[in-house]
Amino acid sequence: MSATRSLFGFHAVSARLRQRPESVRAIHLATTRRDARMRDLVARAEAIRCPIHATDDERLTQLAGTDRHQGVVAIVDAAVPHVTLDDVLETLTEPALLLVLDGVTDPQNLGACLRNADAFGAHAVIVPKDRAAGLNATAAKAASGAADTVPLVTVTNLARALRDLKAKGVWILGADAGAESLFDADVTGPVAWVLGAEGAGLRRLTRELCDRIVGIPLFGTVESLNVAVASGICLYATRRARHGPR
Repeated sequence: MSATRSLFGFHAVSARLRQRPESVRAIHLATTRRDARMRDLVARAEAIRCPIHATDDERLTQLAGTDRHQGVVAIVDAAVPHVTLDDVLETLTEPALLLVLDGVTDPQNLGACLRNADAFGAHAVIVPKDRAAGLNATAAKAASGAADTVPLVTVTNLARALRDLKAKGVWILGADAGAESLFDADVTGPVAWVLGAEGAGLRRLTRELCDRIVGIPLFGTVESLNVAVASGICLYATRRARHGPR
């Protein structure tokens, strides 16, 4: 039998039931919840004949590893579908819009970045295999279902992946303080936004591989933004530029 892991929260579990129902082994639900949201989730699970267990709050917390489970924990296949950069690029019918995370280690930030990627139509999120957050239950919960809608491409060598993207005509844009403002940057073509780790920012080699360094103009007293916030701004600005003035 293949390995399993927990997935918790209404958005994450509902998205998994829609996108990959065959991967859901069982669902544990709080005995105290009988609202419409819970009834809808139960109906989805029953439609695929997924085992449903009424479970007390203490056991739900044990299964999820946190008390922020919203009364629902699913046991799902641990394996994540393997997706390559070529898989993503070969299916595109518009200029690529990719998000590259250079060593982001906080699963909450990874989940939030996946959620941003889904919201603004990024075609994939690219992360290094080592020294970075993986798609665990916390990241999936923060993604609110986007972990099952946005391809997460894990690469062994991030520098090589960036070079491959450049060879395929994708512009590599590093999001960091730089001479070029996001207000002025041309982001209408195929681009991959690269954001660095919390606090450390872009690594030296990653920064050197960027075609341009683009900064988000800040008008207050803070000197930088959380990686999840910054990714949302960069992706939104790209979509806004591609749609032109309204």
